[in-house]
Amino acid sequence: MICGIGVDMTTVERFIKWVEKPEMIDRFFNPLEKTNNPNTVFQKEHYAARFAAKEAFGKALGTGITGFNLCDVYIKSEPNGKPVLMVQGSAEKMLKKIYGDCILHVSLSHERNNAIAVVIIEKK
Repeated sequence: MICGIGVDMTTVERFIKWVEKPEMIDRFFNPLEKTNNPNTVFQKEHYAARFAAKEAFGKALGTGITGFNLCDVYIKSEPNGKPVLMVQGSAEKMLKKIYGDCILHVSLSHERNNAIAVVIIEKK
């Protein structure tokens, strides 16, 4: 059973300053999400899509981005490139409190100056 659906879209350009300031990346992203790719365009798209996933998770949860640390929500990529939404710490605790044991689904996309993420929370 689907418990929550969230979607978020952001502009890639918003993340130019974030890529230039490592403290912004450290503040909002899990170490497993960080990329050292020197291609700035790729970095902006990478972070924009992942930040949209964090916001989409909060919308699917029904709390917005309050009550959990954004670094506790992150995207892990499978070997074939498929994104997997992971939660730990405060985000996992909030998810279990609201919905119990769940399966998380995520889809990420970006084109030109936009990045989008959709998160679905499914009850086990």
